[in-house]
Amino acid sequence: MSTDESEISRLKAERIRKLKSLQDEGVNPYPYLFSRTHKAAQLQKIYENLAPGAETQDVVRVCGRIMNERNTWMFIDLYDETGKIQLFCHKDNLSDADIKRLRLCDKGDFLGASGTIRRTKQGELSVKVTSYEILTKSLQPLPDSWQGFTDVEARYRHRYVDMIINPDVRETLRKRSLIIKALRHFLDESGFFEIETPVLQIEAGGADARPFTTHHNALGLDLYLRIATELHLKRLIVGGFERVYEIGRVFRNEGISTRHNPEFTMLELYAAYGDYFELMDFTEEMLMCAYSAVCSGTSVSYEGKDINFARPWKRIRMVDAIKSVTGVDFGQILNYQDAKAAAVKLEVDTSELGSRGIIINEVFETLVEPTLIHPTFIIDYPVEVSPLTKAHRKNAGEVERFELFALGRELANGYSELNDPADQRRRLEEQAQKKAAGDLEAMPMDQDFLLALEYGMPPTMGIGVGIDRLVMLLTNSSSIRDVIAFPTMKPITHEDKHED
Repeated sequence: MSTDESEISRLKAERIRKLKSLQDEGVNPYPYLFSRTHKAAQLQKIYENLAPGAETQDVVRVCGRIMNERNTWMFIDLYDETGKIQLFCHKDNLSDADIKRLRLCDKGDFLGASGTIRRTKQGELSVKVTSYEILTKSLQPLPDSWQGFTDVEARYRHRYVDMIINPDVRETLRKRSLIIKALRHFLDESGFFEIETPVLQIEAGGADARPFTTHHNALGLDLYLRIATELHLKRLIVGGFERVYEIGRVFRNEGISTRHNPEFTMLELYAAYGDYFELMDFTEEMLMCAYSAVCSGTSVSYEGKDINFARPWKRIRMVDAIKSVTGVDFGQILNYQDAKAAAVKLEVDTSELGSRGIIINEVFETLVEPTLIHPTFIIDYPVEVSPLTKAHRKNAGEVERFELFALGRELANGYSELNDPADQRRRLEEQAQKKAAGDLEAMPMDQDFLLALEYGMPPTMGIGVGIDRLVMLLTNSSSIRDVIAFPTMKPITHEDKHED
């Protein structure tokens, strides 16, 4: 056992001793409820003009977690989800038994207190406690609040402790909730219906990604966790809904990084009778609504870079964006061999790229994407990398698709949806051939979706928005794990502990 583990065990044993002392006194350290009258932030607002040294006869009841004590428990810093309120526990207002029992409390315990409001001469708003209840006895010692909880791996693994010690974590998750709430409100007010689609699917389609596989025992059937909600939401458009969306978890069996988590949150929406031009306008308005929920002005600072969200956002064709960065005009390079030669000159690896369109997309992702700092729509993608997108009405070999980028990261992917069942079948057959050749991320042949298209889907616009990356940007969070309450972590094994 390490020195740290030994000290934690000693501190836990001391807390258990205090727990037994409370129980021996007839105190239930885990009562059922506490009736609170105010939260900390409410009291700070109500009494913001109370002068230093002033007292009131207003009786309040507060509760929260003990995070600090001073002067042998005369002063206690009590925190609820809105902030801090100081408790003033003096022998003039509490019995000797109450004063003694306070010594059985620890940092991390939950306490409920009743008393009157005063402001100390030093200006600290306080509750002059006349009675209190221990609401929960904490058995695990918290990390030292002076040093903080700084072990990154431990913070993600024991997220509940991270939230207790680092209020910024809770603030980020609060902002995440506000962003999602704003998106839902905007879509609901725009006439959309939120409809849930299956998480377990017979075919995991709608994106190029490797799925998670599971097995249904009763049916004797392998199923997949969804990688997107697209194909089922489009079935709803076929069925007669004109505006639908879903905000939910999707799952991709891929690597973990600062930008990727195996399960993440996606907003997908589909609207009949619109195209990708209309969708870009709609996307700007929708995302600015989310922006306004947690930000002010027209720009945000992210890791020292100012990102300007002022509308309208720039729109540029993919081949034009490549030309502006590299000087090479792939719009004039019309065959595979010339495209490959141009990419090689740009030092882009083309060894596994089998078509002109895929090469163009690789050049863009490698050389152009990192340069897109301010919100920018890249439009008109190669057909080879867009199997669910309507063919471009003017440009051969392209589709009516856009991706929204900011800070060199994709935030959203939208397009005029392909609704020609014959064209869609050809595209999915090409994907099936790639899958058969060993491409684990290629889309499967979803026969039921093709059948649905044969019943007829109206002209439709659709988009997917990565909620986690959007929250990262709007909260200045460097890792996707910072904006997910409980990110995926590899379990600690006995061997890992031994190595440490």
